[in-house]
Amino acid sequence: MKLLPSIIDLPASSPEDRARVLDLLFEPSTQLHTLSVPLLHETTFPSYPDLISAVGVQLTALAESASTSDTQWLEAILASHPRLGAKKVESAQSRAEQARLVQGSSGGEEGVEELRRLNEEYEGKFPGLRYVVFVNGRGRGVVMEDMRRRIAGGDVRGDV
Repeated sequence: MKLLPSIIDLPASSPEDRARVLDLLFEPSTQLHTLSVPLLHETTFPSYPDLISAVGVQLTALAESASTSDTQWLEAILASHPRLGAKKVESAQSRAEQARLVQGSSGGEEGVEELRRLNEEYEGKFPGLRYVVFVNGRGRGVVMEDMRRRIAGGDVRGDV
């Protein structure tokens, strides 16, 4: 897995290097690059969690916008994220998370099938969106419970 550069050096790095950082933190997405690469150049963040929060603010602004183009832009960014339990995953970080989520939890094939069903139910409830959450360190049961809670409450943001 690739390491992140020093957060202090990020504003002076090339646009391509800033895009690679976004790819490591999120998922490869041309739309996210367009939205956030300038932010990583204009702002010096004290930490990567602060950078992630700032990108979250940008994504929230798209979500709260009345503009159809902003909604489509957000949907394209979120669609770059693989479905939980997906077999084909682009980024190494997501492959590792997916493997731990699918293999490292109890429930075997039944759990994998339940995860597939929840993905479909979520996408039916929130057309154009995928369930997105930082999985790392969370068990399948915790993640699936969050999915169920979001679906039942009509809440795309969740708590996890």
